[in-house]
Amino acid sequence: MTSGEVGDERFVQLVYRVPSDTSRARVAVWRELKRLGALYIQQAVCVLPDREGVRDRLGKIRAKIDELGGESMLFVLEQVEELERAKLVAAFRENSAKEYAEIVEECETKFFKEIEFERYRENYTFEEAEEIRQDLEKLRRWLRKVEGRDWMRAEGRDLAHAKVAECERQLEEFEADVYDRVGDPGRS
Repeated sequence: MTSGEVGDERFVQLVYRVPSDTSRARVAVWRELKRLGALYIQQAVCVLPDREGVRDRLGKIRAKIDELGGESMLFVLEQVEELERAKLVAAFRENSAKEYAEIVEECETKFFKEIEFERYRENYTFEEAEEIRQDLEKLRRWLRKVEGRDWMRAEGRDLAHAKVAECERQLEEFEADVYDRVGDPGRS
């Protein structure tokens, strides 16, 4: 395994084939590999950093490929030319930066607007506050997943954290307003 420095990163390459009679198998494998953070370099060929836990998770995905009637091969890429290494690192960073940008967009276009809309409607209920709290938890889980596959320290992480923190601040203000208007739900 590598020390984790981008410059000396080792990679693993998965080449696989699944039956083509339905798209269900291809989509299932693709979804698992994308969830892991795989970078596709062409159809059914993807690359991942050779990091702790990656090979174990790839083993599970390969078992799924076998169950679906497919086959796969895993290669360790210990010597990657400098130009190709730079391309891989840039592509991993670009993927993660896009995901961070999606989180920021979700905060700005949905979360903030939801609280604004509920204020406009004067919908100050504990149920609404709880529903918005669940949306915040989804954003936090999403951010943790993106960070978990941000192999190459992409830009956008700090901004995504700041926006999620702003979501929490706005929700806390909304919850305080709900409490002020409705009172303590524990008191009768």
